[in-house]
Amino acid sequence: MTEVAAVDRPSISAHVIFVRYVAFAIVSGLCNLAAQELVIRGVPFAPLMVSVLTGTAIGFFVKYVLEKRWVFLDDYDNHAAEFRKIVIYGLFGVGTTLLFWAVELAFWQIWHTTDAKYIGGAIGLALGNWIKYLLDRRYVFGRTIS
Repeated sequence: MTEVAAVDRPSISAHVIFVRYVAFAIVSGLCNLAAQELVIRGVPFAPLMVSVLTGTAIGFFVKYVLEKRWVFLDDYDNHAAEFRKIVIYGLFGVGTTLLFWAVELAFWQIWHTTDAKYIGGAIGLALGNWIKYLLDRRYVFGRTIS
């Protein structure tokens, strides 16, 4: 993307971005779980991982489309550019998911309680989402938010 393209796009406030980002994380999570449930009910003989992978794919797609359009205000460039964005977006998602798991499991290892595991999970999710937003903003969608 060129500098001119980034300048031509309208700006949205940090508050609006935050609300949208959190809302879209919730929506994509619910789509993930709903897709898993549909697979489990519709194809009961399929292995559990089929539902998990299906849910992950649906959640990923929903989150990408919503964030692209409503958080980063990103336009369609061309097939190659979109493919590049999707791949990098996905890699950042894998990386930040690993961070989330690491923090959650570290809290479990240190304190050996379910509460600690969930506190670590919440911290890991918040940290992972914040880092992913920063990475996506800079390397996937190349937009400076005011």
